Amino acid sequence: MQIISTNLGKPTEVSWNDTLITTGIYKSPVNTPLLLEAESVSGDTIGDRKVHGGIYKACYLFSVEQYPYWKEKYPHLDWNWGMFGENLTVEGLDESQIRVGSIYRLGTALVQITQPREPCFKLGLRFGTQEILKQFINHGWPGTYVRILEVGKVNSGDTMELVEESSNPLTTQQFYRLLYAKEKDQTILKLAISNDSLPLHKRERLKKFL
Repeated sequence: MQIISTNLGKPTEVSWNDTLITTGIYKSPVNTPLLLEAESVSGDTIGDRKVHGGIYKACYLFSVEQYPYWKEKYPHLDWNWGMFGENLTVEGLDESQIRVGSIYRLGTALVQITQPREPCFKLGLRFGTQEILKQFINHGWPGTYVRILEVGKVNSGDTMELVEESSNPLTTQQFYRLLYAKEKDQTILKLAISNDSLPLHKRERLKKFL
């Protein structure tokens, strides 16, 4: 896998339900390396730290390969890397193969796959319609957050190399689909609950579906 673009977001004020909010989802490419810190990307904007940033959402990665699909659906938008609010646009990122808990060398940083992105209204603001939330869920390729095990820098052209594959076979895509499925696959459910690379509160909430 290779990093195609490093992206940062500046504080942007937008109106939502007659209230002004600040968001960092309006990201755009930068020509400098990103410093991946313990709970965030240095210099990036996080509008609401209750749902973004933190140990399990320190940095967000999205696949280059998904861009053509969305460009076809939204041809009127001014397209550039970072459109999905990702810090790193990655070539070869495949959520159907990447396991939750696997460890990668990403530039000089060491990271661990944690969880897929669950879309919120801010993605709808970026795309000009809240309809994209259901579309994004149904499409099934959400990108992934990573946990920072070793602080380091990532630049365009750097690689993302597998260091240690998780012994738990749960993939990012399987977990994503599990979250939104009305009928929970019990095998996948048990893999998720036993995967300690996922946030504890998410695993606890899933236990009621056993």
